[in-house]
Amino acid sequence: MHVHVEVDDHGHNALPQELVDAASKYFKTAGPRPGLDHIAELYRERKMAAVVFTVDARRSLSHRPNSSEEIALGAARNNDVLIPFGSVDPTTGAEAMDKARKLAGDYGVRGFKFHPTVQNFDPSDQQFYPLWELIQSLGLPVIFHTGQTGIGSGMPGGFGLKLGLSNPMLLDAVAADFPELQIIMAHPSVPWQEEAIAVATHKANVWIDLSGWSPKYFPEILVRQANTVLQDKVLFGSDFPLITPDRWMTDFDKLVMKDEVRPKIIKGNAVRLLGLAAATG
Repeated sequence: MHVHVEVDDHGHNALPQELVDAASKYFKTAGPRPGLDHIAELYRERKMAAVVFTVDARRSLSHRPNSSEEIALGAARNNDVLIPFGSVDPTTGAEAMDKARKLAGDYGVRGFKFHPTVQNFDPSDQQFYPLWELIQSLGLPVIFHTGQTGIGSGMPGGFGLKLGLSNPMLLDAVAADFPELQIIMAHPSVPWQEEAIAVATHKANVWIDLSGWSPKYFPEILVRQANTVLQDKVLFGSDFPLITPDRWMTDFDKLVMKDEVRPKIIKGNAVRLLGLAAATG
């Protein structure tokens, strides 16, 4: 449920180089940033499917984003393994609305990705409600980054990025005011894990993906809740390319999880959320 297309077909990186370098240091990886077709081949070899996206933070980073349109087209030519999500910059107002309509209507994206810290916006601010209302009307889910981020980590002032904008409690108001909008809180939401669990438990339309952390580092309370009350609302995500699906799966296999819960997290919950049941039989 969580794969970044960091480098496009033209070699353009979705983030400024200094942020790429800092993220590589944070995640202790100096590996290549593969393009979309390479991502597709990697997942095809593993008999996996992946939700792919970029983050449009053109205003806050003063950096041209990768094209969600190109990602959607690339996913279409690899539609056996790739599911495209779009990204728009909420701070661009009407422009974001127009682009969201176009990405859904003309390019067939299956959802949208937002990163409040990198995009520098508070998702609970009502100036962004028209965008959430639109996406709800389209019947598409949204993924919001939550918790700590490796983007800007260790840099002076964290590159000016504000962690508090990714507190999962900010999504509680969005979930309450848009009850048909399916909201995925990305990552173990450290240091706000209990807040994320509270929101996901209280709001039927809120989910948690497990990307961005090796499962061996998951907070104990997250593992316990994923094994019990949240077993139908937790989703496999790797955060590739910074964490490979191979590493994630190897460490997930070592977690103490109920046998009936594992297939829900790995596949079943995502199939239900994305409406893939008919396609997968």
